[in-house]
Amino acid sequence: MNTIPAQELKRRGIAAVDGLIESGDVHVIRNNRPEYVILSEERYRELVAEAEEAYVARVKASLEDVKAGRVRRGTTADLLKELGLDD
Repeated sequence: MNTIPAQELKRRGIAAVDGLIESGDVHVIRNNRPEYVILSEERYRELVAEAEEAYVARVKASLEDVKAGRVRRGTTADLLKELGLDD
């Protein structure tokens, strides 16, 4: 994991990240804890594309469930009762 202290980023600016980003995402450490992640534009677009693909896959799977009759209609109360979460 590439890490850089927030103070170093403040001191050197984006130049502090330039070398690190080539080998992967950069975690910015603030108060001894990872606080932020810096991604390359390419990596960001990959993550967005993966999230969109996963969303479309979930919607398609849900539609298939509806078409196959695996979906029951009911109220929120019915669902909570079935899950054992009713009071």
